[in-house]
Amino acid sequence: MTKTIIQFTYEAMIAIKSDLFFPICRTFALAFAVSVFAQNGLCEQFDWPQWQGPERTANSKETGLLQEWPTEGPPLAWKVKGLGGGDSTPSVAAGCIYGMSHRESDEVVWTLSEKDGKEIWAARIAPAASQNWPQSKEGPSATPTVDGNRLYVMGLAGNVACLQATDGKVLWQRNLVADFGGRSPMWSFRESPLVDGDKVICTPGGEQTTIVALNKLNGETIWKGFVPERADGGTEPNRGPGGGGPRMGPPNTGAAYSSAIAIDFGGQRQYVQFLATTVAGFSATDGKLLWRYDKPANGMRINISTPIFYDGYVFAASAYGAGGGLARLTKSATGEFAAEEVWFSKSMENHHGGVILYNGALFGSHGGNGGGYLACLDFKTGEVLWNERDLGKRRVTKGSVAFADGRIYYRTEKGPIVLIEPSRKEYLERGRFDQPERTDKPAWAHPVIANGKLYIRDQDALFCYDVRAK
Repeated sequence: MTKTIIQFTYEAMIAIKSDLFFPICRTFALAFAVSVFAQNGLCEQFDWPQWQGPERTANSKETGLLQEWPTEGPPLAWKVKGLGGGDSTPSVAAGCIYGMSHRESDEVVWTLSEKDGKEIWAARIAPAASQNWPQSKEGPSATPTVDGNRLYVMGLAGNVACLQATDGKVLWQRNLVADFGGRSPMWSFRESPLVDGDKVICTPGGEQTTIVALNKLNGETIWKGFVPERADGGTEPNRGPGGGGPRMGPPNTGAAYSSAIAIDFGGQRQYVQFLATTVAGFSATDGKLLWRYDKPANGMRINISTPIFYDGYVFAASAYGAGGGLARLTKSATGEFAAEEVWFSKSMENHHGGVILYNGALFGSHGGNGGGYLACLDFKTGEVLWNERDLGKRRVTKGSVAFADGRIYYRTEKGPIVLIEPSRKEYLERGRFDQPERTDKPAWAHPVIANGKLYIRDQDALFCYDVRAK
């Protein structure tokens, strides 16, 4: 109907031949069109342009989505195959979908049409990297970060590349190992680059360079940041939460698998990253270490989930015997920053599915390599509000989370996708479905909600579901 009204207005003004009247009508028609499109929500884009969405909180501001799913789940809009192997969660921006894969002997970045999933271009950035461990060796896990007409990616071997979003042309490339003495974590580099202002933030985890800021236009180094292995600055490796014998390693903390976030606190722009042995805050200006919070890091150095920042507090969690903790950031009269623990709980050992904050509660899966379950904790106190621990009643196992329009989109590791109404009192399920043609690999790519669509990546395939309310 909107299109018909606008078309009619324009055709009517064309029919009037007066040179004086035409400009007036044209101005009126354009203003009317903008007004109608704005009222119908057609001018606003709800893209998902990077890891965990617009603000790296796994939260979309989109509305007008289904509040319950039919028995068979939301309708499938389209599906595509031939992406290649990998767990890379896609990003969505300006009508395109971006992701990463291994295709035969190449590590590639690909772009699909948001409309129908057809491939627009694919670009090679490096040889396909191999790792000795069997888990997630099929391909990269990083989500491309879209910034205007540029795309920033990271491959398994630490190849950081900037590509032209329109055609995939590689504009510049750096390698975290060769250029910064970085050390690849056991399961390769899995970080999604953070773009903030004129900088790209990455984590080499090298002996002299823990974290680095690159110029987003040319890849040149702006600053390097360093974090010692222990909070006291010592060089002896610590045991870390989870016990075990002394861990042999270099004097700095090293990279894990998490992706950094940007925050503002105490008049200071900061980058927060979950490293191999600590959660750390860095000055955006020069990379100086401002504060650290060690306890959420596990003794295996397998820290994956992205930290949460809200109202001066930082929450982070990991599995392997650790848990989740909330720290309050402070700034002294002399300008020194610190992170003071508020609470720590072993009831939120979040492996790699992420945690979301809603209505003063944390929602995320608890569990390591086992089945796990969904849990809900109070943000300020750490009190367990409810969980799905009871095997006899458990409705969801371990999984990954995203949020939009008052609903949690929960993808279990074994495959079912569930729609949950977030409640501090109880588990409220509002629909579920099984993705067809499931592979035998764990479902580790996170769900993505963008412009009325739900995207589910399963290795070589991408499924697009229409979740708009009719």
